[in-house]
Amino acid sequence: MKVGVVFPQTEIGNDPAVIKDFAQAAEALGYTHLLAYDHVLGADPNREGGWTGPYTKDTPFHEPFVLFGYLAAVTTTLELVTGVIILPQRQTALVAKQTAELAVLSGGRLRLGIGTGWNTVEYEALGEDFHNRGRRQEEQVRLLRELWANETIDFKGKWHRVDRAGIKPLPPGPIPIWFGGRDEAVLKRAARVGDGWMPLMAPGDDLSAALDRLHSYLRAAGRNPDSFGIEGFGGIAGGDPDRWRQVADGWRAAGATHMSLRTMGAGLATPRDHIDAIRRYKEAVGNAP
Repeated sequence: MKVGVVFPQTEIGNDPAVIKDFAQAAEALGYTHLLAYDHVLGADPNREGGWTGPYTKDTPFHEPFVLFGYLAAVTTTLELVTGVIILPQRQTALVAKQTAELAVLSGGRLRLGIGTGWNTVEYEALGEDFHNRGRRQEEQVRLLRELWANETIDFKGKWHRVDRAGIKPLPPGPIPIWFGGRDEAVLKRAARVGDGWMPLMAPGDDLSAALDRLHSYLRAAGRNPDSFGIEGFGGIAGGDPDRWRQVADGWRAAGATHMSLRTMGAGLATPRDHIDAIRRYKEAVGNAP
């Protein structure tokens, strides 16, 4: 199981040197990947109708694709992972162009985690339909892969039309697409067209049942579950080294291929505290298979 870190979006601040230091520290400590969350807009809690989302206009989010363009230049081995890009609120051809460029600049170190999201305010502001986002996402994946693989395409879908056009440069190879979420529709969609799944749940009976269903969907699609990736998550908050090892062992036992460590929400006061936290975790848990 490969162990990476979650980029502490909401707590790291805006200093480019600090952002570089965190990524380089993770790489030097032997973490295999860095995963970044995505939100374009935060809503004002005082807006008409109120707001109950976990993030607001005061919650900082670095844009993942721009962030990764910067980190590609200051790291050498760290895989750069979106966890997840809210794909249906973005223009598909533009995402294809941005991700292809990231794959070129990073030497193929990009993994595209995608999701449908929950923030209606973002969808409205970005001019996309919130209500058909799941169905549209699957067509987006088809279009992304065609644009990445061909100099020119003629694509006719329900929501997309590309009339004998293409992007350049093309990525150096296929960009993995992993689905995030826990709904049954996500499991089925991931089994049909995904390369991996990022479950929003902890090791236990619910995860085991979901993995059993995922594996049945993969087999029904003629795919081998052993070649399908699973990314788990663990946190520093509320734990100690024994608890950290227990969670990591739980993900390994569940067959996870990857796990990302989250340091946000643990009461850490400074960016240096986040680096110290991932160092302590590495010393306690290591990167054992």
